[in-house]
Amino acid sequence: MIDSKDWLIEELKKVENWEKDQSGLWFWEKLGRLPFKLIDKLTPAFIQKKIGMILDELGQYVQNGGSYLSSESSLSTYYPDLADHTLEEAAKLPLSTMDQAVEKLTGNRKKLATIQGASTGIGGIFTLTIDIPLLLGLQLKTLQDIAICYGYDPKDKKERLFIVKCLQFVSADIVGKQSILKQITRFDQKDDTAKREVLSEMQGWREVVFSYRDQMGWKKLFQMIPIAGLVFGAFINRSAVNDIAEAGKMLYRKRRIIERLAPISNQ
Repeated sequence: MIDSKDWLIEELKKVENWEKDQSGLWFWEKLGRLPFKLIDKLTPAFIQKKIGMILDELGQYVQNGGSYLSSESSLSTYYPDLADHTLEEAAKLPLSTMDQAVEKLTGNRKKLATIQGASTGIGGIFTLTIDIPLLLGLQLKTLQDIAICYGYDPKDKKERLFIVKCLQFVSADIVGKQSILKQITRFDQKDDTAKREVLSEMQGWREVVFSYRDQMGWKKLFQMIPIAGLVFGAFINRSAVNDIAEAGKMLYRKRRIIERLAPISNQ
């Protein structure tokens, strides 16, 4: 079944309505707006150091994929009926089929995040340093697999930058979200200006993840209490993966819809 123009336009409106609903600040984001000096005073030094490593890991991820790179072979898990299991083949699937695959993927990753957060939360401050890189890896892996479900190649350096943008979008304030949405809308344009902006973003990737790092620090402070950290850890990790998966689905969905509407509009 081929997606019709009217249906694609209607689905694009749904994504745009979702984007408008992202303007409110939740509890975690309000905490993240407190002065950074207060954050430094309340966050133990070893946790600051561990969270700071996120910058280096994300930098490595943008440059070469790090240790998180998903494989195109995973298409057989999401689309067992595909003949050759290639990204080109997946990119031609109906959007509704892609959505179903991402929903199934999201459900599995949320369960995994809940177990991971609960198990590392039992030890409180002692296991917190283990949980931070594990959660980052799970978030990146989830976004990569969502990209694959929509027919995009996470081995592409530009695609990895888009994934970091998705990470930034979740933790940004309303001004930041609007800026990111403008960048993402132009992400696949072929003009020289768009290309220069992509190169500029690659060089300035550290600025892209500052807000993400600070958000992570606040959330993890609540997980430092032994035993009680089990509940906090399960909730925080599940929520983090859910938010990332939702943003990834909507933003990749928007790209695929715009790409499919372009040739129809030209005709």
